[in-house]
Amino acid sequence: MTILRRNNVRVVGPATGRAVVLAHGFGCDQNMWRLVTPALADRFRVVLFDYVGSGRSDLSAWREERYATLDGYAQDAVDVCEELDLRDAVFVGHSVSAMVGVLAAAAAPDRIGSLVMVCPSPCYIDEDDYRGGFSAADIEELLESLEANYLGWSATMAPVIMGNPDRPELGAELTNSFCATDPDIARVFARTTFLSDTRRELAAVTVPTLVLECEQDVIAPREVGAYVHATVPDSRLVTLAATGHCPQLSAPEATAEAVLAFLEDIA
Repeated sequence: MTILRRNNVRVVGPATGRAVVLAHGFGCDQNMWRLVTPALADRFRVVLFDYVGSGRSDLSAWREERYATLDGYAQDAVDVCEELDLRDAVFVGHSVSAMVGVLAAAAAPDRIGSLVMVCPSPCYIDEDDYRGGFSAADIEELLESLEANYLGWSATMAPVIMGNPDRPELGAELTNSFCATDPDIARVFARTTFLSDTRRELAAVTVPTLVLECEQDVIAPREVGAYVHATVPDSRLVTLAATGHCPQLSAPEATAEAVLAFLEDIA
């Protein structure tokens, strides 16, 4: 099995352009990037992929022991970069994939030269002075609900995560994406996501980094964006005039513009 098939890799844009790798979050796949890809692909070599267990990846390659930590997802990202022999790529990670990008850049510094973190959260649980947006009890209740009735949880939570209640089609799309994921795989990915803590790794980031946040986001509130920006050395913080946790769907033009401006600055 090749990595390209395993991770359902797709490459668009000029072959000579700098590589921009788009990485999806929990319960999603590369289709989440379809509205921003055309703007990026005009000038850049855009690489899209699905983590093993998501989208059209090879589900037979999924192993719980590998994907029970973010390191397993980071290895997927590194594998894709190595298979395509990418150098100095820009890794654009949405939600939990923002932290996957941090781990991947540390593991393969020759492959990943810049990071874009879209609605990142290094830790979802409040602790001492840190505000992740949830108590430990909140997260445990969320996970127990997910494990008890994944389809019901998806139908309830996806519209909340998406926000934009005046645009119900967005919540419906995220619900469908969640429901298309195998419940056993989703259970593991959810625990890996919501119980992760990568705060220590942020200070070690050495590559140019853009932090994108939304004005309102129930999953990654602005206190988290401020924390990531303050912790990642020399990072840039842009607040999008958008609501919800998936601006690549709810505000694709603004998202693409912010990423392109960053790419122009670091060229």
